[in-house]
Amino acid sequence: MAVLTLRLDDQLEKKLQRLSKETERPKSYFVRKALVLYLDEYQDYETALARRADKDEELLTLAQMKKALGV
Repeated sequence: MAVLTLRLDDQLEKKLQRLSKETERPKSYFVRKALVLYLDEYQDYETALARRADKDEELLTLAQMKKALGV
């Protein structure tokens, strides 16, 4: 397992410290969780951008998507 060192501003450190203390979980647990969520979201964002740039991909409006899904 890799080790990562990072710097946090005082306010973020205090929030993380409080959360860690309240939940009795290590700070690294929350940093790892946050990083996983961010990376998953970023990957979805990159996929959306690539699809949007693909001129062969059909784009649907929200109304068209709702109709297609029967919503």
